[in-house]
Amino acid sequence: MYKIMIADDESIVIDALKFIIERNFQDECIIESAKTGRKVIELAEYFRPDIVFMDIQMPGINGIEAMREIRKNNPHIIFIVVSAYVKFDYAKDAIGIGVLDYINKPIEKDVIVKTLQTAMKQVDEAKQRRSVDLANKEKLEIVTPIIENGFIYSLLYQNNGKEEVDNFRTLLSIEEEAGYLMSLQFGELSDKEQMENVIGTSVRLQKEYTRMKDVMKSFFHCCVGAMMGNMILAFVPCDIPTQDEEYEMRIATIENGRKMVRELRQTFDAKFRLGIGGIHEIYGLSESYNEAMRSLAYNSSDSVVHVNDLPILCNYEEDYPIETETLLFKNIETGNLSKSIYYAKSFFDWMVESHGQNVMDIKLKVLEFVLKAENIGFESGGMVYRFNMRSEYLQTIMEMQSYQQLYEWFEAKISQVCRNILTKKEESTVDIVKKAQLYIEQNYSKDIVLDEVSKELQISPYYLSKLFKKKTGNTFIEYLTSVRIERAKELLRNSSKSMKEICMEVGYSDANYFSRTFKKNVGVSPTEYKEEK
Repeated sequence: MYKIMIADDESIVIDALKFIIERNFQDECIIESAKTGRKVIELAEYFRPDIVFMDIQMPGINGIEAMREIRKNNPHIIFIVVSAYVKFDYAKDAIGIGVLDYINKPIEKDVIVKTLQTAMKQVDEAKQRRSVDLANKEKLEIVTPIIENGFIYSLLYQNNGKEEVDNFRTLLSIEEEAGYLMSLQFGELSDKEQMENVIGTSVRLQKEYTRMKDVMKSFFHCCVGAMMGNMILAFVPCDIPTQDEEYEMRIATIENGRKMVRELRQTFDAKFRLGIGGIHEIYGLSESYNEAMRSLAYNSSDSVVHVNDLPILCNYEEDYPIETETLLFKNIETGNLSKSIYYAKSFFDWMVESHGQNVMDIKLKVLEFVLKAENIGFESGGMVYRFNMRSEYLQTIMEMQSYQQLYEWFEAKISQVCRNILTKKEESTVDIVKKAQLYIEQNYSKDIVLDEVSKELQISPYYLSKLFKKKTGNTFIEYLTSVRIERAKELLRNSSKSMKEICMEVGYSDANYFSRTFKKNVGVSPTEYKEEK
């Protein structure tokens, strides 16, 4: 049903247009009319027309000004100017407002019908676009939380390094190169100011997750992760502040956090606490997570705790390359050999250049770094711990006579850890893909989807999809289709089953779709393939 408004100061014109419209479009239209510019504007506000036939010369407010006013509140309306005045300035103004057509009086039926058909088509297209936009927005509302949770997981673990993080940043339109993590915890507060009944509170608030997330986003421009027990993680992107800016930013963040916690308490009748980590580059945010958790662990009474307010932070001498140290161990965690060696060399060179006279201190620092790197290897599963495996370390470095020898030993140990972690990571990746392939081969006859397989393997669908493509060269759907087609070919060659039976046995409920898929992959239809064999 189209809403059509006729604006003209002549009753005969209004009646003529109504007659033409009703005669040619019957019950497709609802028609209203007005005879002055003011009445036209008022009518448009509550009638909300799709199409307006507008006379330019009307009493009071003229048609051009009326159209401008109506356009402010209804950007999608379609104007058709009907006037006895053929004036260039009017036509030019009408074009500026976005008028569909300029029709001269006296009115010609065929022109009105043709113009109205064009306008109706534009209304339909606009409604379709809005419908699609709303559907896309609805889908985005469903998908965005999944992407945000995957992003936070990626920031913490970075199993696939920088590439995966960058993919998520693109999807979420995050341009900042740094940020910080917050940990929101909830439960019931006891007389001793300790969180209690966290399980009961978590169960109760599980159904309120979406509302809690909305409250968090109303106070911080952030990505919010899934609820994990009685905790929700959030990532707040930002730029790295200068030393002078850091204090002001921290105060503002804490104050904002307190307001958020107060609203959460009042809304959900539970006790909330917020731990805030420091600002780090986006590829090193696991440290911000550790800081957020340390903030909560340090003080159980304050509702909001920022890591930079804690008295337990380690301070370093002015030129100590803490960033180089952090990046070294971050790259060791991911098994990035080249970058680990680069940062190990950078740190070693700083020690020799700044403290070359302190040989024992340098040897101790090298030993400290090697032990820490190996612990990372043990925790990742890339190395097997043996109690006496380091028995010769101390004697070995004590006997070294040059920094060159010390560095070669240092590099060799770091390299060994990285290779072990990378090998374990590769083995784990291959194992996941093999399990996925086996699951497909055992269940191809069922209506299986990526989410089902990823749930079976206890990993995210996004991560499985990426691994699968990387290791097999095919997407999940391509591999599933190939397994089904190969089984179908085998049945077509060696069995007397009907086409419908074969179709169902290889996982297709629609015979026509199966036939199209088969032909697309094999080059001939199932029937043709069977006859050839």
